[in-house]
Amino acid sequence: MLAMLLAMLDNMVVGTAMPTIVGELGGLEHISWVVTAYTLVTAVTTPIWGKFGDLVGRRPMYLASIAVFIAGSALCGAAQSMTELIAFRVVRGIGAGGIGAGAFALIGALVPPRERGKYQGMSASVMAIGTIGGPLLGGFVTGHFDWCWAFYIDLPLGLVALMWLWRTLHVPAQRIKARIDWAGIVLLTVSISAIVLAATWAGATYAWGSWQLLVLAAVAVLGLALFIWVEKRADEPLLPLSVFTGHRSYPRAMTMVLIAGVVMFGAGLYLPLFQQIVQGASATNSGLLMLPMMVPVVIVSTIAGKAMSATDRYKIFPVLGTVFLTAGLSLLATMDTGASRLLTGVYMVLVGIGLGFTVQMSGTIAQNSVSMRDMGAAMSSVNLFRTLGGSLGVAVFGSLFTRAIQSTPPAGAASGPGALLNLPAAAKDAYLTTASTGTSHIFLTAAILSAVAFLAALFVIEVPLRKAGPPPAPASTLTSATTAG
Repeated sequence: MLAMLLAMLDNMVVGTAMPTIVGELGGLEHISWVVTAYTLVTAVTTPIWGKFGDLVGRRPMYLASIAVFIAGSALCGAAQSMTELIAFRVVRGIGAGGIGAGAFALIGALVPPRERGKYQGMSASVMAIGTIGGPLLGGFVTGHFDWCWAFYIDLPLGLVALMWLWRTLHVPAQRIKARIDWAGIVLLTVSISAIVLAATWAGATYAWGSWQLLVLAAVAVLGLALFIWVEKRADEPLLPLSVFTGHRSYPRAMTMVLIAGVVMFGAGLYLPLFQQIVQGASATNSGLLMLPMMVPVVIVSTIAGKAMSATDRYKIFPVLGTVFLTAGLSLLATMDTGASRLLTGVYMVLVGIGLGFTVQMSGTIAQNSVSMRDMGAAMSSVNLFRTLGGSLGVAVFGSLFTRAIQSTPPAGAASGPGALLNLPAAAKDAYLTTASTGTSHIFLTAAILSAVAFLAALFVIEVPLRKAGPPPAPASTLTSATTAG
């Protein structure tokens, strides 16, 4: 949980500190790459970390990923230019990919699905602390100290997590002799890079129908097709296709994970934007503005987890969750310039309840659908789908919002909440109306996607949760079996 908190805090803290960083380092034209480089590398390395965890042991890979993340944080804080910061963010992203892949795989190895619900509240709490505390912490650090402490603050937390895990983490590990699927690694890296770059540039740097995006789309499709072809023939595939075909519930869980990622990232970005621009809330309270959504996530996830452990039933929770998500997002889509903060908070509670029922339970369904042998690869794909969902969601939502704002003449002048004070009353009203329209389109799109997630949840096949992991693989397939720690 401590290591997961490292990765959760990263973007939230850094996002708040970025204006100060750009003011000191310059390079405003490269600011998007500070986020893109981190997200891209995290997505690309997530399945690689997961697979190597399956091959050589989850404990050493998890410790290594935390060490890489700490090193990246130290380097970022020492950056002297925007180019250096982007390069060091790549190092940090490599570590974050391993933390995300390893955390859930370790939970899967340590806790059988039947008992896993008891721990879901902890995971949800980490998510809430990162989402709410990140902006507050980032604002405090950059306001009272130098911007480099937005990165250095990770060092004590990371070192405590690393030392704690080194001393106390005991998980059975089996080293398996197998060839590394280098072709799969290269093809998946190229494909994910094309997808994330297209999602980042679409509607912002390049028009949706531009040749640049068409080339990226072609590269992604061709790369994924070749990746599937290679994985079917690899002795030890990077991402075993059997995890998608072995149980029909797994791809349905992945659908829910993908859409939950879209909703989480989209709501986390555009709800505070709506409240700051349209409702006049202070940017310094951006973390507190998320409380009506994040508090229910923690409470509902904890209740659902305990109920699942007690009854061995879980299908009802993602079904209810996607219903709440669709309802809450649909109501958010009705907000206009006259919507009160109280009404917005009520709608956010519905979204929070939906996420609490859906996010953690989707991961549990995925974990229960694969063998322990493929747990690392399977859970890294959960993290991968969530990351891709967030990247694609932010890109599409950003295009919808930008298109609405650009339709109003003062859009260029009012680039933020503070700039609205300089506009005439009529221009200000017009800008607020288009900003409200843009966010309404975002939440309506998210509601439609949530309805798709509801269909996926409805067709999940509920099977008994495992009370213990399956027996180890035969000795003939192993070169050695050791207990790490």
